[in-house]
Amino acid sequence: MRQPNIILLMTDQLRGDALGYAGHPDVKTPYLDTLASRGVAFDRAYSACPSCIAARAALHTGMEQSHHGRVGYEDSIPWRYEHTLAGELTKAGYYTQCVGKMHVHPLRNYLGFNNVDLHDGYLHAARYGNVPYRESQLVADDYFYWLKKELGADADVTDTGIDCNSWVARPWTHEEKYHPTNWVTDRCLDFLRRRDPDQPFFLMASYLRPHPPFDAPQYYFDLYRDKDLRPPFVGTWESDEYLRREGRIFDSKTGPADKELIRQAQIGYYACITHLDHQIGRLIMALVEQEVYDDTIILFTSDHGEELCDHHMFRKSRPYEGSCRVPFFVWAGKNVHLDLKPSSVCHGVVELRDVMPTLLSAAGADIPDSVDGKDLLPLLSDPSGSVRPWLHGEHSYGDFSNHWIVTETDKYIWHSATGREQYFNLREDPHELTDLINESTAKERISFLRSCLIESLKDRPEGFTDGKVLIPGRPYPETMEHTRNI
Repeated sequence: MRQPNIILLMTDQLRGDALGYAGHPDVKTPYLDTLASRGVAFDRAYSACPSCIAARAALHTGMEQSHHGRVGYEDSIPWRYEHTLAGELTKAGYYTQCVGKMHVHPLRNYLGFNNVDLHDGYLHAARYGNVPYRESQLVADDYFYWLKKELGADADVTDTGIDCNSWVARPWTHEEKYHPTNWVTDRCLDFLRRRDPDQPFFLMASYLRPHPPFDAPQYYFDLYRDKDLRPPFVGTWESDEYLRREGRIFDSKTGPADKELIRQAQIGYYACITHLDHQIGRLIMALVEQEVYDDTIILFTSDHGEELCDHHMFRKSRPYEGSCRVPFFVWAGKNVHLDLKPSSVCHGVVELRDVMPTLLSAAGADIPDSVDGKDLLPLLSDPSGSVRPWLHGEHSYGDFSNHWIVTETDKYIWHSATGREQYFNLREDPHELTDLINESTAKERISFLRSCLIESLKDRPEGFTDGKVLIPGRPYPETMEHTRNI
């Protein structure tokens, strides 16, 4: 029996709720809705360390964050892992191809892929004047290299005037065919054209958007320009201290203080999502024309979310749903021998580390002992099940450093710099509007979740706990020593 083709549709900074099938009142995603509606969607999927590098480490290695060692955002730390998703699939007989974002170091580290057509987006650390020639994005990044050949030496994604972490939004300035979202699809279609028809393939289509800059083509901005958009979620526990201080800074962690600029950011974000969806539609149509659609498994997810001004916050790295909950679904063609219950939703807590064992299992490949993630294939046939009772998440983030325990129904948060605690009943309050940390009826539950966090942290080198209580204010580097010294 031939192994199925596998496509990992990866996006960057896409919230778990910002799709049509997830119930968002404004965002339109017809192609992704189609796949999700015919597959199994996981509505409690998380990124346990929600920023680009750490999240992708979990995805590519199947490890939890204390094992892969990246517990915050830090550039230019080499990636040296014995077992990776692409490497294991290559050993299992797959031709493995990535198109788009890798965000590893060095930039041309293939992590076991047979080939990579690279576009990491604008990376500050790879653009500075002191960067070695081979590590400069202008040389190592295939999209930037191509764009300059097409449009001239001065062409860049910064032609819009928007920074890569900014809430500022405006339409793309060049023809749509030059947009990086289109480029990823173009290169995927070229791979399908020239693939070996007798060898199964693993294609990671790794799109940068809707990560800023919010620069979709004009058509997509027009779809949302006149809509009455749902405002950000702001509950009873937030402070506007940081918003008042940083709300006029173009790349602030709070987003803008100006309500019209908040609306413009929403329009730009949603425009990027629908543009992405239509480009995924091009890929789906190509799979049909190439007659491989029915022989393929598709897993769709994102590395983390986007707060999009919820709770006066912007970007990611924090423990709230907009930042750490991600979309996640699995679809399989009719010729794939996979026991999948279509049109189902699983409420079990899953994480990016589960992608590797799930896809290796679907390919009939061995799962290395280094993998911490869980094989989700059993949940495709029985979506009522679960692979873990709770998940520990975290992020080193200065004054905003955090650890959290999330279950199917609730979330406990410990801010490790200050010791502040929060508790949310996600079943009744999915948008985290009411902090119940001082609610007497929740005291026993909070104590249990706190004990789960203590258990997760008891052997960590930072000294977050003595095994009995949590200890705030401990040094918390973005990369753990065992990974820094590999």
